[in-house]
Amino acid sequence: MLFKRRKPAGFSERLRTWLWPRRSFSRSLRYMGKRVMRITASPHAIAAGLAVGIFAAFTPFFGFHIIIAIILAYLCAGNIAAAALGTTFANPLTIPVIWGATFEFGRFLLTGNLSSSDMPAHLSGMLQHFNLSDMWGPVLKPMLFGALTLGLFFALVVYVAARWAVTAYRHKRLERLKSAA
Repeated sequence: MLFKRRKPAGFSERLRTWLWPRRSFSRSLRYMGKRVMRITASPHAIAAGLAVGIFAAFTPFFGFHIIIAIILAYLCAGNIAAAALGTTFANPLTIPVIWGATFEFGRFLLTGNLSSSDMPAHLSGMLQHFNLSDMWGPVLKPMLFGALTLGLFFALVVYVAARWAVTAYRHKRLERLKSAA
């Protein structure tokens, strides 16, 4: 093969690369930003797709984020590829923070206080029998309320920032092409 390694990477090297990229996380983020800027769609479609992806990332339905984002992107005339890229905000590093924030914020919205006296019963007991009615009140209801409010807030912030960035990038690119011609 043309681009194959002479000595195949071992298990430990593959595991290290999977957990920590060879170049860095910042290079991966810059690459993702370039991919978003180069999508051939209107600035509204790209920004709406990213915003919908971020919103879907805040929902507690782990495993269904991309499906939720694709459906919402279709309904909002957003770009589906940008929506799928937006869901990558929910990754193993950010999910605990997102879920904790949505749960606490939702609990604050529903009860009006942040005291720990109304904390739910042991979660493993609820998951052991997986009774949805037992999980709805103490866990899922606060997470959904928190996810809706926090998700909408961050989706609006991402929409405004992405639309501005895509418009500025395209304007700058057109100027560069005009000066080169």
